[in-house]
Amino acid sequence: MSARRSNGFTLVELMVTLVVLGVLASIAFPSFRGLIRSNRISTSNNEIVGVLSLARSEAIRNGRGAGVCASTKGFACDGTWSDGLMAWADSDAAGGAFQDGETVLRFVAGNTTQAVTGPNEAIAFDPRGRRRATANQSLELQPSDCKADDPKRKLTVNLSGQVRVERTTCK
Repeated sequence: MSARRSNGFTLVELMVTLVVLGVLASIAFPSFRGLIRSNRISTSNNEIVGVLSLARSEAIRNGRGAGVCASTKGFACDGTWSDGLMAWADSDAAGGAFQDGETVLRFVAGNTTQAVTGPNEAIAFDPRGRRRATANQSLELQPSDCKADDPKRKLTVNLSGQVRVERTTCK
């Protein structure tokens, strides 16, 4: 008989390890899911703020204005805010309405996992970077299947053209 011990794991040790890993994964998965949803909302929020800031700075730079509207393909102001956003430079100072032939600055395609709601008209900026609409304009961003405690954002463009972000949760 050999005094040497064989190396490796027994079947019982392997099964116990798998059970412990299963329990840890079942505890961690809901938290990880929430973290992923929160990061997706934050990323989309930052992208929308970036598009609004681009339009505002272009309005000031070109001295005629610019705007952001809901767009499906980035060629016209059509569709819903969930379809996508298009920023354009107002080359003819038409008062915030997109016209054929105007320069599209940026198009951001919508995300099917998120719902964006906003005003019926475009968010337009005058040559001084102020919002053209008389009332505050807001965009709301949330997961498409918003469950309790899921992250939600409300972006409000005030009269001076600055964007304020309010963090809330779904109810």
